[in-house]
Amino acid sequence: MHLHDVWFVLIAVLWTGYFFLEGFDFGIGILTKLLARDRPERRVLINTIGPVWDGNEVWLLTAGGATFAAFPEWYATLFSGFYLPLLIILLCLIVRVVAFEYRSKRSDDRWQTSWEQVIFWSSLLPSVLWGVAFANMVRGVKIDANKEYVGTFWDLLNVYSILGGLVTLTLFTFHGAVFAALKTVGDIRTRARRLAFRLGITAAVLAVLFLGWTQKDNGDGTTLGALIVAVVALVAAVWMIRIGREGWSFVFSGITIAASMAMLFLALFPNVMPSSLNDAWNLTVTNASATPYTLRIMTWCAAIATPVVLIYQGWTYWVFRKRIGTQHIAEAH
Repeated sequence: MHLHDVWFVLIAVLWTGYFFLEGFDFGIGILTKLLARDRPERRVLINTIGPVWDGNEVWLLTAGGATFAAFPEWYATLFSGFYLPLLIILLCLIVRVVAFEYRSKRSDDRWQTSWEQVIFWSSLLPSVLWGVAFANMVRGVKIDANKEYVGTFWDLLNVYSILGGLVTLTLFTFHGAVFAALKTVGDIRTRARRLAFRLGITAAVLAVLFLGWTQKDNGDGTTLGALIVAVVALVAAVWMIRIGREGWSFVFSGITIAASMAMLFLALFPNVMPSSLNDAWNLTVTNASATPYTLRIMTWCAAIATPVVLIYQGWTYWVFRKRIGTQHIAEAH
């Protein structure tokens, strides 16, 4: 296996880690409107991700940085061709950070309500747009002989990509509802279970349609295996939340995300961005990669830094592992 193949796998792992962690993060933000009935319950939901949400976003920075360094042609075409949706995602992530930090700075009801609206919309929009972006990347976009995207924003909005956006939206919200049930106590935990069950059924229907479509157009034996794992894990996650086993449900929903991402990247390989105009113009792991020397340096850096980051982030989740409820929320001044 060549180093550019190794880095394709590593980038797939980074995106999978990002969607696994930021998935329930986005889901919690969406649930501040769908699940919480009042401000104390919204504070409970936000507090479940309070110690970890910023660490989850590190995975996105690392995935983007690794793509830039290991596959500069892929990075350039992706971020220029998908400029508008990625800009919207970036703006959402920026204002979402501000909303988390500023929401509690004043006790004024209008102030806090406004920032809570920002948290909701800046969680919902990226949840949809990430699915749209990755669906288009697998389906293929208008790339010319110069490795440049020559389509428009509207070319990115097609039935397949919109279905992909709905899958990530429902799957992330389900993932967040399971996390909420895992991290809370009392009535909000009970309602999170019920909502997660309904969301899981919806996500399962959409995921089967989307992954089945992907298998039909771009699949082979390996992608079929990933599809089966994703569907079985999602069914198991829905059943586990139904019987009140939140921990196992969260594990299986995470496996669903990992298997779905594995299927998409397997469907891509050896391409990184197929051209819908001419197969000869596809961006591949070979023609889009950096030099072998660059990849060797990156491999040594990743081998040293990655275990440290994983240990630290795992320790953070362990320290803040306890459940919370409205009784733990202090009265506003």
